[in-house]
Amino acid sequence: MSTVFLIGFPGCGKTTLGVELARVMNCAFIDLDDYIERLAGQSIVNIFADNGEDYFRRLEKKALRDLSTFDGIVACGGGTPCHDDNMELMNSMGTTVWLTTSEERIISRLCLPEHRAKRPQFATLTDEEIATYVHNAVAQRSPYYAQAQLQFDSTDIETAAETSVTARRLSKVLDTNLHQSIPSNNRKLGKK
Repeated sequence: MSTVFLIGFPGCGKTTLGVELARVMNCAFIDLDDYIERLAGQSIVNIFADNGEDYFRRLEKKALRDLSTFDGIVACGGGTPCHDDNMELMNSMGTTVWLTTSEERIISRLCLPEHRAKRPQFATLTDEEIATYVHNAVAQRSPYYAQAQLQFDSTDIETAAETSVTARRLSKVLDTNLHQSIPSNNRKLGKK
C-alpha cells in the first residue's frame, strides 16, 4: 500500500471515514491539520491569526512532502487541493480520493454544534450563511477536487454502522485500484 489522500469539502467525512478506513485496512491514519499543528506547535486557528494563510500553506506543503513515504490514510484539509501544485504532488505520491456528498448533507453536518466548535469560521454564521458559503465554495473548489484519481460517495457515514460499511466498500475499491493502473481521468465510484 502507498499513501491514500482523502480530499473534499469540509463535512464530507474525510476524518470520520479515514479513521475507520485505516482500521479496516489495518494501516496508519493521519489528519493533515493535526500533523501541521504538531509541526507548528500551535493550533490551525492560531497559525492563521499569528502568521497568516501564506505561512499556513507553506507548512501544509512541507507536511505533504514529509508524508511522501507515509504508508496509510491521510485526511487532507478542505483547501489543501486548491493551493500551489498540491493536487499534482499528491497524485504523484499516492492515490487521491475525492469524497463526494450532497451540499445539503455537508450543510447539515457543518451546522451541528460539534462541527461548529471544530471550525471557528462557521461558529458565528447562521445556517443560511453556512449554506451560501458551502454553495459558493463547493463551486470554486470542485475543479481542484476533480483532479483526484478516484471519486467516492461518502454520504452514508451518519452512524458507526454506516461508516463501517462505507469504509469496507472504499477499502475494496482501493484494493482493486492499487493493484491496477489508475487511469488519468478519474473514476466515479459510489453506492452499490
